[in-house]
Amino acid sequence: MKASVVLLPGDGVGPEVVDEGRRVLERVGSRFGHTFAFAAHLIGGAVIDASGNPLPPETLAACEGADAVLLGAVGGPKWDDPQAKVRPEQGLLRLRRALGLYANLRPVRVHPGLAATSPLKEDRIAGVDVLFVRELTGGLYFGQPRLRETVGGHRRAVDTLEYTDEEIRRVVRIAFRLARGRRKLVTSVDKANVLESSRLWREVANEVAAEHPDVRLEHQLVDSAAMRLVTSPRAFDVVVTENMFGDILTDEAAVIAGSLGLLPSASLGDGRRGVYEPIHGSAPDIAGKGIANPLGTISSVALLLRHSLGLEDEARAVEVAVDAAITGGARTADMHPGGTSREGTPRGPTLSTTEMGAAVRDALA
Repeated sequence: MKASVVLLPGDGVGPEVVDEGRRVLERVGSRFGHTFAFAAHLIGGAVIDASGNPLPPETLAACEGADAVLLGAVGGPKWDDPQAKVRPEQGLLRLRRALGLYANLRPVRVHPGLAATSPLKEDRIAGVDVLFVRELTGGLYFGQPRLRETVGGHRRAVDTLEYTDEEIRRVVRIAFRLARGRRKLVTSVDKANVLESSRLWREVANEVAAEHPDVRLEHQLVDSAAMRLVTSPRAFDVVVTENMFGDILTDEAAVIAGSLGLLPSASLGDGRRGVYEPIHGSAPDIAGKGIANPLGTISSVALLLRHSLGLEDEARAVEVAVDAAITGGARTADMHPGGTSREGTPRGPTLSTTEMGAAVRDALA
């Protein structure tokens, strides 16, 4: 296979982890006989400094013409002024919408060797394997009107939470389709006791469930779902929810695995092209130090191979290589129980970003 992959390193540690993802793709190509053509483009804060636009037209055009996109991270303190009219995150939101990527997949799985890194009790998280499906292009982040104004001498802000039945239906259908290959349970998370949009969400979820009689549907209010994630996470299989609830719950679920640096994501639409990225942020405090965990990005490469390129064997090989590296003792600083000591030193043998990438590539070979 020949495939084109656009690399969007972005800000902070993004360039470091994306480089390790590229190297893993190259190793996959050499092992399985594929050719990947890479092209790097700017997004986020770095390009705001250069042009004032967090998603330049040439970056968007390259993404639209590629088979898949591998993204690092965007943002940082330099661009964090809440009064700023242009922010790095706007580039990412515009990219998702322009490519029609309405479903974000975030798998959360606990590796047995890393259970001690989670703040939750090991017997509570053993065997956890949850797939979150988050709606990505609707809700509060995109609804209109969206404004700030001064009324009667007081500042007023408005965000609009809006969904159509079709926006809900298409993402819930993806959740049911994926559940068929798992434990056949979908948990739909809403706030139907308060929000009209959530009542519509629940109605449409029930309609989709009727199309999939082999998959069980349960409804959960978002506040009780947040509690269940830490009290009984094994109860979940596939969780589908709207944009803001999904944003919050998936970051909460990251503590189950022990580190944000471990977890991948895929943003998908109706076609094969997708954007793949680790769920962590740009981590500006460690940028350039060579200590960022690249496993979230490398695991995102596995999702890229699976969902955009249709290479299931290759995707599974990457996932097995990540597991093998962890089982063999490979750790970045964030993967030790307690992270680092009070003196800032790792609590055990620690690999750099490039060394962890090499450990995965060696296992892949």
